[in-house]
Amino acid sequence: MNDAIKHSHVEVNGVRLHLAEQGEGPLVLLLHGFPESWYSWRHQFAPLAEAGYRVVAPDQRGYARSSQPEDVDAYTLLHLVGDVTALIGALGEERAVVVGHDWGAPVAWATAALRPDLVRGVAGLSVPPVTAGPGPLAAARENFGEGFYQIYFQQPGRADAELAADLRSSFRRILGGISPEGKPRPWVVPEGQGLLDSVPEPERLPDWLTEADIEAFAADYALHGERAFTGGLNWYRNIDRNNELMAAFAGRRIEAPALYVAGEQDLVNAMIAPEVVTYLLEHLTPRLHRHVRLPDTGHWTQQERPAEVTEALLDFLKTLD
Repeated sequence: MNDAIKHSHVEVNGVRLHLAEQGEGPLVLLLHGFPESWYSWRHQFAPLAEAGYRVVAPDQRGYARSSQPEDVDAYTLLHLVGDVTALIGALGEERAVVVGHDWGAPVAWATAALRPDLVRGVAGLSVPPVTAGPGPLAAARENFGEGFYQIYFQQPGRADAELAADLRSSFRRILGGISPEGKPRPWVVPEGQGLLDSVPEPERLPDWLTEADIEAFAADYALHGERAFTGGLNWYRNIDRNNELMAAFAGRRIEAPALYVAGEQDLVNAMIAPEVVTYLLEHLTPRLHRHVRLPDTGHWTQQERPAEVTEALLDFLKTLD
């Protein structure tokens, strides 16, 4: 087995996706979230490959080394699921285990729900499976106010410019400054402040994050210049449209074996109560293998707790084999 991560590109659905790959065996796709890239899975490549799996982590549509469609409407959940399904075929495979973190989790859950023929198993980190409901952005505005980050992201160009102005500072603030200490709270921008004003730059990075990691993320994002974050932000700008497009599948269960992993201090817990998460898992994932809760862990699950996440994934993968 080659112990080095290989990099390549593949074109699917008119989008050029960058891939990081290691190992041989059954395919495991790792889907990152916002604002991340393939690099967020850096700790999982070698252990999964050594266990006998072909590990592939794409930079998803609009991110890092992948191409960035201009049209905001090109980032719906159906587009993203389409990229995953096409990628499985482009890799010469018939089926895959699909693992997603943050925004990658909804893509993984939706792929498993809509294309059960392609998905051997599905794992979500941080974000549980959800079902379509009335007006998610309106509900967010009512619950958290106009400064809630998902509402803030709807303004064309505003967050894009703030985040792209200093890439390294943006990554230090978002990855290192959203602390897991204390009770989880939603990301809300106070009135009159900018996005990054609400996340002070940390005096020192957390133990799990290094300056080399910051540089790796920033270097890949720099390829898109002033639009470094625009592709990822466009995912948020389709939240209500996704809800409309997925209405026909509301309540559809995920029949593939499933795994859910989340940190107890994850900010998602401030948006989706733990009892709601439990309800969703019980009703939408009838073949749930485990619900893993990681103490003293924030939102960046596989980076903060690489050993525990890798162990949970390997345990899950063994049950599929």
